[in-house]
Amino acid sequence: ELMTGYTMLRNGGVGNGGQPWVLRWSSRIRLTWLSFTLFIILVFFPLIAHYYLTTIDDADDAGKRIFGPRTGNELCEVKHVQDLCRIRESVSEELLQLEAKRQELNSEIAKLNLKIEACKKSIENAKQDLLQLKNVISQTEHSYKELMAQNQPKLSLPIRLLPDKDDATFPLPKSNRNCRLHNCFDYSRCPLTSGFPVYVYNSDDYPFGSSLDPLIKQAFEATVRTNVYVTENANIACVYIILVGEMQEPVMPKPTELEQQLHSLPYWRTDGHNHLIINLSRKSETQNFIYNISTGRAMIAQSTFYDVQYRPGFDIVVSPLVHAMSEPNFLEIPPQVPVKRKYLFSFQGEKIESLRSSLQEVRSFEEEIEGNAPADYDDRIITTLKAVQDSKLDFVLVEFTCKNQPKTSLPTEWALCGERDDRLELLKQSTFALIITPGDTHLVISAGCAMRLFEALEVGAIPVVLGEQVQLPYNDVIRWNEAALIIPKPRITEVHFLLRSISDNDLLAMRRQGRFLWETYFSTSDNVFSTVLAIIRTRIQIPAAPIREETAVEIPHRSGKAAGTDPNMADNGDLDLGPVETEPPYASPKYLRNFTLTAMDVYRNWNSAPGPFHLFPYTPFDPVLPSEAKFLGSGTGFRPIGGGAGGSGKEFQAALGGNVPREQFTVVMLTYEREEVLMNSLERLNGLPYLNKVVVVWNSPKLPSEDLLWPDIGVPIMVVRTEKNSLNNRFLPWDEIETEAILSIDDDAHLRHDEIMFGFRVWREARDRIVGFPGRYHAWDIPHQSWLYNSNYSCELSMVLTGAAFFHKYYAYLYSYVMPQAIRDMVDEYINCEDIAMNFLVSHLTRKPPIKVTSRWTFRCPGCPQALSHDDSHFHERHKCINFFVKVYGYMPLLYTQFRVDSVLFKTRLPHDKTKCFKFI
Repeated sequence: ELMTGYTMLRNGGVGNGGQPWVLRWSSRIRLTWLSFTLFIILVFFPLIAHYYLTTIDDADDAGKRIFGPRTGNELCEVKHVQDLCRIRESVSEELLQLEAKRQELNSEIAKLNLKIEACKKSIENAKQDLLQLKNVISQTEHSYKELMAQNQPKLSLPIRLLPDKDDATFPLPKSNRNCRLHNCFDYSRCPLTSGFPVYVYNSDDYPFGSSLDPLIKQAFEATVRTNVYVTENANIACVYIILVGEMQEPVMPKPTELEQQLHSLPYWRTDGHNHLIINLSRKSETQNFIYNISTGRAMIAQSTFYDVQYRPGFDIVVSPLVHAMSEPNFLEIPPQVPVKRKYLFSFQGEKIESLRSSLQEVRSFEEEIEGNAPADYDDRIITTLKAVQDSKLDFVLVEFTCKNQPKTSLPTEWALCGERDDRLELLKQSTFALIITPGDTHLVISAGCAMRLFEALEVGAIPVVLGEQVQLPYNDVIRWNEAALIIPKPRITEVHFLLRSISDNDLLAMRRQGRFLWETYFSTSDNVFSTVLAIIRTRIQIPAAPIREETAVEIPHRSGKAAGTDPNMADNGDLDLGPVETEPPYASPKYLRNFTLTAMDVYRNWNSAPGPFHLFPYTPFDPVLPSEAKFLGSGTGFRPIGGGAGGSGKEFQAALGGNVPREQFTVVMLTYEREEVLMNSLERLNGLPYLNKVVVVWNSPKLPSEDLLWPDIGVPIMVVRTEKNSLNNRFLPWDEIETEAILSIDDDAHLRHDEIMFGFRVWREARDRIVGFPGRYHAWDIPHQSWLYNSNYSCELSMVLTGAAFFHKYYAYLYSYVMPQAIRDMVDEYINCEDIAMNFLVSHLTRKPPIKVTSRWTFRCPGCPQALSHDDSHFHERHKCINFFVKVYGYMPLLYTQFRVDSVLFKTRLPHDKTKCFKFI
């Protein structure tokens, strides 16, 4: 068998072949060996390597380590490895620092949380303390009010008292001709707080109403509808009024019929007490039919009175109602300059003795008078005046015979000649107008004389009344010697000398006062009726009703944006301007003189200002000058001579000065669609002392942007919506203005706080004037014979622009309600000149120029959009405005001044313990 196997091996392992089998067997052996070798390498070599690696480092000799870790220096010998090491070290350090900061922040957060909790507790405690303080303040205010009520009560609007329905009985006078207020007027129907209610009968409800002149009746009814005192409740009325004239002659009732109709009035109450019978006259033809009627205790108001009929202090002499249903045209009224006209004086009239009046048809005049009639000076007057005319020393015109048929007149009265237009043309050329009273001295006033007076005042001829016994219209409340000359007839020979001796300044003053009287009390039916009521109200000492204020319709707006502080506005040096947050809004006191005015100032009358009884319950410009006073030339005004507190700089800074111890002002700012400029201007008012509130007059029909955030400046900001775009809205007396002082300022004006405060101090020393910063003046253009507006720098001024000026709220009422409407219409037409109109008004009333306060900062806002004043047409329009205003006023009321108020602190820095004052240049 072995042989066989050997043979097969040699034959290759295949039977007889042998060789292939051997080859296959050797291949298998090689594969098996290779697999076994690989297995040994893959298994045992890692095990051996692991063994050596884990056991060889146990040797004591560190130098014999082969596979163990090396030291840092040895490992970092390679360059890039060293960089990586440095990065690792830096990151490690930063991580350590961040960890330290994190721990520090956590510690701070913990501390802040503790503080927050403490603050919350403090806030709660503060709220409790504030609530307690409010309670204490409320109790203190209540106690203060009780003490004031017990000791020195502050006058305020009291509760209105009304009369009882049934009148109290009081004794009758011996004769109706002895009637005076104390015995013929029932004061119980007119409490001081009643508001003076007046009931007016409707004349159409009575038979005599059909006989009234239609124009007078229509004008009277229109006036009654708009009067604030008229009431429809007759049970609470203080005075009852009935219109009985002027009557038309063909249908005039008989005196007995008219008397019966008057006595049948529903509230006549047997004697007619508290009744006023008004007999207005539109013509010079007199109808004194009331003379023959028993009027009981009723008051009479008419233009013709006999001395036996007129009851001084009870009846009223009224002016004729010439302009019944038409407003006078101011442009047709001649100017007040030149002072002297063509004729020194003039007179036209004719005396007709044979005319008989309605008075003589019933009762003989001689039966009513006692004693001998006075001497008739008319012949001497005629002779003297003709001699003056013939001397030709002056141009005079006197005519004692009418060219045409004279007007109807009373006996001994000089009848009017010609038509009204002809008479006015002559008076326009006359410096003086002679008015010769009737020869019968028992005729104290006639409609003819009243008509002559009316026409003279209308065209600026100064009345010269010959006859001191005359009772001129409203003589108990008007100082006629300021507008007319009243000369006794025996001095007729001295009249020429007297008229020539009057200076031009006095002539202009009298003419100006006469123009004022005519405009205020004579010109329209509303003026006549209001004057009659004002006289009765003043006599019985009832204060006037408050004048109407403009209701401010507020535009809702969002506020809350913290107002910044312009460094230029806040840089006041070491000057303490006054309290800011410590002074809450404080309104000017009201109702202080309502019940004392009528007793004190009945006869007070400015040169050209409304009388105390005309429109306003009080006059706001009352100087308080203590005895032995000395003007120190400082902002504090008058101080007593001698020792005492005051005078130091620090005390001066802390006090506002002046004679009103506590006062604030209101800023009125007119704007039109310039929101950014407006916001900047409002922010500049932040922290302004003595500021009560800001009234923004939004003059655009487009409302402010809804997302507009208004600044919080520490005082209320009232945004007022106007009915139309008009510059006159700047001077409307808004009811939100609660202070007497108004600072009118443009939305682009740039004023410092110290400048505003200085202007406020100066205004408090001159409350009746405009006090502001930008000055202008007017000039006479000789080539064109007209007035010019000039804004160039000069040494004098006559206007202060109201774009930055203080003025009294009193002038806002006058500008809006009293000043001629033609001026406001022109302001609306040109959208210009409202500041000029206000300067004209104040100078006309006070006869004083404005006061300029020096500013040291740019007035206009730098960088703001251009205003209307930069347009060339702006100045041409202002030229036209000045000339138009002069025509309306009749003269140039503006006055020049070189007076300027400056502050020595503009460049001088003084310590607090030194005196700080203002100087006047």
